[in-house]
Amino acid sequence: MISEPSRYYAVELQALPSRIGQVRRIVSAHLRHWHLDGLIDHAVLGVTELLTNVHRHAQPDKRCTVEIELLLDRLTVSVRDHDPRIPKAGCPDPLDAFDELATSGRGLAIVGAVSESWGVRPCGADGKVVWFTLSAPPPPAPVESRSHAVYDTVAEGPFPRYAPFPGVPLSAPAAPAPALSPEPVLAPVPEPVLAPVPEPVLAPTPTPVLAPSGGVATARRVPAGRAG
Repeated sequence: MISEPSRYYAVELQALPSRIGQVRRIVSAHLRHWHLDGLIDHAVLGVTELLTNVHRHAQPDKRCTVEIELLLDRLTVSVRDHDPRIPKAGCPDPLDAFDELATSGRGLAIVGAVSESWGVRPCGADGKVVWFTLSAPPPPAPVESRSHAVYDTVAEGPFPRYAPFPGVPLSAPAAPAPALSPEPVLAPVPEPVLAPVPEPVLAPTPTPVLAPSGGVATARRVPAGRAG
């Protein structure tokens, strides 16, 4: 059974030499993913010693659970087995007593040397948990990113300026705003020129000629240019 919540990892296994090497690689990969590369060597060495102790001494079986958990600035590595006996530090394995270059088999002495603190938590008849802690550096500051369109307001109206792809810092230059086309220049429309309207020529009105009193008045046209 393997579970992997955020900043936590647990795996159950048989503490056999082939599986111990596999767990070493898994722990290294998770610490690298959590940006804890500086803790890989000590964490891997410590978990190797705890699993080696289970392989050599745990009874009645070699089943165990390895847990790594990062809480704030503290990394905790623990191994739980089904042997209720409490181990003691400072007692190297006789098989490695004459091997000064041995990287395992020295039990909790090596765990205490590479860690800030360690301990054993009894679990009654169900076994025990052996753990150690390492100081973790602060996590890197998150890089703010944006992946949506940002709108700038200009005189002619809003035009979209698209932000960078996700993961690109805000300091990266954004795509330039589209260039505006110049407004068309309209030529002036000439006003219509109206032709003068000729005034009508009126014909002369004939002047009536009055007859002497008592007579009948008749009108006659006087030719132009002649008097009386």
